[in-house]
Amino acid sequence: MDAGSVNCSSSSILKTQSRTRLPLHERSLQRKKSRENLDRFIPNRSAMDFDYAHYMLTEGRKGKENPVSSSPSSEAYRKLLVETFNMNRGRILAFKNKPPAPVRSLHCEFFSVPQHKPTKPLRHIPQSAERTLDAPDIVDDYYLNLLDWGSCNVLAIALLNTVYLWDATDGSTSELVDIDDESGPVTSVSWAPDGRHIAIGLNNSEVQLWDTTSSRLLRTLKGGHRLRVGSLAWNSHLLTTGGRDGLIINNDVRVRSHIVATYRGHEQEVCGLKWSASGQQLASGGNDDLLHIWDRSMASSNSATQWLHRLDDHTSSVKALAWCPFQSNLLASGGGSGDCCIKFWNTSTGACLNSVDTGSQVCALLWNKNERELLSSHGLTQNQLTLWKYPAMVKMAELTGHTSRVLYMTQSPDGSTVASAAGDETLRFWNVFGVPKVAKPAPKANAEPFAHFNHIR
Repeated sequence: MDAGSVNCSSSSILKTQSRTRLPLHERSLQRKKSRENLDRFIPNRSAMDFDYAHYMLTEGRKGKENPVSSSPSSEAYRKLLVETFNMNRGRILAFKNKPPAPVRSLHCEFFSVPQHKPTKPLRHIPQSAERTLDAPDIVDDYYLNLLDWGSCNVLAIALLNTVYLWDATDGSTSELVDIDDESGPVTSVSWAPDGRHIAIGLNNSEVQLWDTTSSRLLRTLKGGHRLRVGSLAWNSHLLTTGGRDGLIINNDVRVRSHIVATYRGHEQEVCGLKWSASGQQLASGGNDDLLHIWDRSMASSNSATQWLHRLDDHTSSVKALAWCPFQSNLLASGGGSGDCCIKFWNTSTGACLNSVDTGSQVCALLWNKNERELLSSHGLTQNQLTLWKYPAMVKMAELTGHTSRVLYMTQSPDGSTVASAAGDETLRFWNVFGVPKVAKPAPKANAEPFAHFNHIR
């Protein structure tokens, strides 16, 4: 029996008990309609205080109605009575004993009315962007990934041939690199886990690795792809790249021969790549409407690797991918304009758990790190961001402001703020997920995977 069933059962028991107890309670308050003792009122001697009664019938009444001086012994006696008894009582005779104090028992505790816990206050979700920045010349291409927020709280965005860095701590902007026209435009950006190094995919099929603290090019990965690299995903020291040639390549950035595995399964451009939190499974989506799940343990050689699951339920390009932060084998995927669905997958079995028709092109997906919520960004007709309550998939909010499809979306390290970029050449920041209960500190930069870049060029 699930938790909901238990609650319902408990509630019904309590209601039943209330119905049965009320008549008994009411009956106990009713007078017995008996002919006995209707004309006789006999005081209950055991319930009376004779010292108090004697005082009130003699000295007490004299003092109230006609106060006179009294002897020291009488005054002492009066004070003792005042300290011991409640002298403000008006009655001398008592006809019944006081009811006994209630005794708490397991029976009473079980059938007592439950104290309802205070309901959690609803989180305020601002309907407008907290901040809006210009993003001129951003490429309006569904298959690219031009926005990423690193663990050191620096956001990277590619505008045509140039990669800019925006530091969220002080709002400063800097230019990292300007790619020449022969190699550009930039087709993808992705921060390494250390938040210091960044990978940049190019239109000429190459991938550059940069140290952002020194603004220095460390290495260029060549020879893996034949066409542009539109998707990137880090897994520790592994950089996985997805190309327009349909190939997915694992690159070990620590060694000279960087290509350590190649996944072959997509027939057209790979536009979505995401590693699971455990680093064991890789999800890939393509323009061929396919979603693949790859297992890292099966990528033991440099040859073609068999997928774990080949999922063809989507009817349009699959770019939006997001691994669930609270269930390791749960993946959300979104389809393009010919599909418009968000689907949920059990990646252990390959089963589709649910499918929700959003009514518009799904461009990106993000899970809330602190609540069971999912955020999706969309194209026509509203170009909105939609916040869903999982697993009911009830809409909690729709955020509008972009005037073109919201192609790119990323999340701050603490999980509170979402940045979105669209073809309308704006970068907007939304406080949609709220402030986390405990802010997690950004991980310290670790340059170990890149220690040998000075020697490997």
